Amino acid sequence: MKRRTFLKNAGVLLPAARLAARQREISCDIAVIGGGTGGFAAALAALRNDMRVALTEETDWLGGQLTAQAVPPDEHPWIEEFGCTRSYRAYRNAVRDYYRRHYPLTGEAREQSNLNPGNGSVSRLTHEPRVSVSVLKDFLAPYAGSGQLTILYRRIPIEAAVDGDRVTNVTVRNLETDERQLISARYYIDATETGELLPLTKTEFVTGCEARAKTGEPHASNEARPANVQSFTFCFAVDYRDGEDYTIEKPRDYAFWRDYVPKLQPPWTGKLLSWSCPTPQTLKKRDLFFDPQAEVSNEHKLNLWAYRRIADPANFVPGAYKSGITLVNWPQNDYWLGDLLSASASERERYLQQAKQLSLSWLYWMQTAAPHESGAHGWKGLRLRKDIVGTNDGLAKYPYIRESRRIEAEFTILEHHVGTEARMKETGKSREEVTAAAFPDTVGIGCYRLDLHPSTGGDNYIDISSLPFQIPMGALLPKRVENLLAGCKNLGVTHITNGCYRLHPVEWNIGEASGAIAAHAIKTKETPRGIRNSRSKLADLQRSLQQQGFELNWPRIHPV
Repeated sequence: MKRRTFLKNAGVLLPAARLAARQREISCDIAVIGGGTGGFAAALAALRNDMRVALTEETDWLGGQLTAQAVPPDEHPWIEEFGCTRSYRAYRNAVRDYYRRHYPLTGEAREQSNLNPGNGSVSRLTHEPRVSVSVLKDFLAPYAGSGQLTILYRRIPIEAAVDGDRVTNVTVRNLETDERQLISARYYIDATETGELLPLTKTEFVTGCEARAKTGEPHASNEARPANVQSFTFCFAVDYRDGEDYTIEKPRDYAFWRDYVPKLQPPWTGKLLSWSCPTPQTLKKRDLFFDPQAEVSNEHKLNLWAYRRIADPANFVPGAYKSGITLVNWPQNDYWLGDLLSASASERERYLQQAKQLSLSWLYWMQTAAPHESGAHGWKGLRLRKDIVGTNDGLAKYPYIRESRRIEAEFTILEHHVGTEARMKETGKSREEVTAAAFPDTVGIGCYRLDLHPSTGGDNYIDISSLPFQIPMGALLPKRVENLLAGCKNLGVTHITNGCYRLHPVEWNIGEASGAIAAHAIKTKETPRGIRNSRSKLADLQRSLQQQGFELNWPRIHPV
């Protein structure tokens, strides 16, 4: 009988035939699994603190929401003055400088200190994803060149080994070659978009919405629904050429989506493919407006064309851009008919394909059936810009994920910590006086409304006022596992509070804090939990963070 050799890995015996694929082991101080917005910032912080880092990314673009997911940064009203880390501000400045160096801006645009290349109304920095790809790559270039950083593109985690309450290694698979690589590190940061390391490392986590009886949150569900997760979206970019025809081939599922009426509570306002949708705050019907040749608004209606526009021809010399370019991430292409977190591999693929069909159907509807204010129908000149997102199908490389698996954390942030109305009730203070809960272990700040998109369990929008908030260190630490930290939207939040902790500058701060905490733990030979539980050691960490450009507290400002 032929003898077999096995490797014990996370309770699984692996045959020797699989050992050969693991010959290329990578050893480092900190492994960041997932190269999205939070993962990039985590790696940057660890590198800045002299750590050897391995960074993996499922696509071939680092940056997540900022790049591969094609979502212009959603930020708070004070972002130009304060309310983010020094490195995030450096990133924003570098985007503007990139345009000044490489793009044919008008003289007036070039002189604008707060240049907004797209003049999109959703953000003060709407820009092409490829610019962020270049900027982020430049940030990491010195570390990659010196060998301090190893970047592994097109990798996903598939296995992990644990020893008690510590992760000992993680195996990643190359999606193009099927090669396996084992990464051993002293600390691991899960910055994957859906918290993929949590089940692999047997780290306790939750999904979906918690029961109100457990969290006490006013907007929590009456019962726990683990499969009730916010919708995700395949974004895409289009420009417009008047008098030309760029109509795409009729999508396979177009008939379904053309006739689809969302089954949500409270009810949607009609068909999904329409210029009408619920107002997120009130759920009353809102009539939208679309015209690639018009200004931002028409009779006080939001012009979706300008909402996420990433290139405004007015900012560039005449002829440089024959059309503006806009990114389509609107209510009409949110997909909520399947939950990626609980899905099997085949179900996940089916949901992703259906979501792509929805986005393509929305484009086809706009090209062929969308009503104009003039009474005409269809904008045939809408051109799918595959080059902008870097894919063959013209859709973003990765879906915009709004909700992840979330760690069962040392501390969980609840609605009554950050929600305006809940906080007023909690403290007895007026809207003018109330502030978010103060966390003694703050490692950063953020600000965004509690904004939940329609979910897989049939819930309509939940969009309520919040207060400028802090990021507590305890929300980054699992209750049990010692050397794993949350690096993005998988931190200790609830279904409700995820709504304000999932946006670009907040996720960047979460990741950057996790990278800095892991580095500090290595340098001081203390665990993150031990640091948090010691007043003096926590103070040392917070001083280090402030020296690195973290803002830990807000000034007195109003709710959003």
